[in-house]
Amino acid sequence: MSLTASGIHAGYRGRRVLHDVSLTIERGETVGLRGPSGTGKSTLVRVLALLHPPDSGHVTLDEQRIRGHGHRVPASVRTRIGVLFQSPRAAADPRLSLSDLIAEPLRAVRHPREQITGRVTDLAERAGLTPDLLDRRPHAVSDGQLQRACLARALAHDPDYLLCDEATTMLDASTQAHVAAMITDQQQHTGMGVLVVSHDPALLTRWTDRIEDLNTETAR
Repeated sequence: MSLTASGIHAGYRGRRVLHDVSLTIERGETVGLRGPSGTGKSTLVRVLALLHPPDSGHVTLDEQRIRGHGHRVPASVRTRIGVLFQSPRAAADPRLSLSDLIAEPLRAVRHPREQITGRVTDLAERAGLTPDLLDRRPHAVSDGQLQRACLARALAHDPDYLLCDEATTMLDASTQAHVAAMITDQQQHTGMGVLVVSHDPALLTRWTDRIEDLNTETAR
């Protein structure tokens, strides 16, 4: 079983960013993705997460070709892929408390309130977020605390695949280690496949099973 991008051509407003890019993430493995700035790593993540439509090529989830993107894809498919972005402040609604932020994907598919409360408590504990932090909004917590809440949100549905787009770049060493440990623990328990996009060669070598390169030849 795998999450696969095949022959992806993608861009924005007529500007091609990815040219014939293919990448596969198997269940249970951690794949590193590296490449210079501007080669389309974040665009590839968004295509794999079904957030951005490719101009051509396709995404396959466990041998099922996915058509459409965003809410045009059934929730039962969308929720199998989690995403953790580089900037937690750009990814978090500033109006929501951390508790509501974590609960957001669960409410989107109308889980019962009691289940949501229990799930948020469990995820927050695993993320190292104390109860007093859960009532705070993003402006009242650190980048590291907010990114841990975003990770808890990304894992809310126990996704089969997690895409991490420079997710530890803005964090201190202690928080980086906590985030990596939480992801690894989830992977060991569920067999989740993980994509780690990073410019840090030491992190990629230490964390991933194999490393793929995205270079200027695949971005035009």
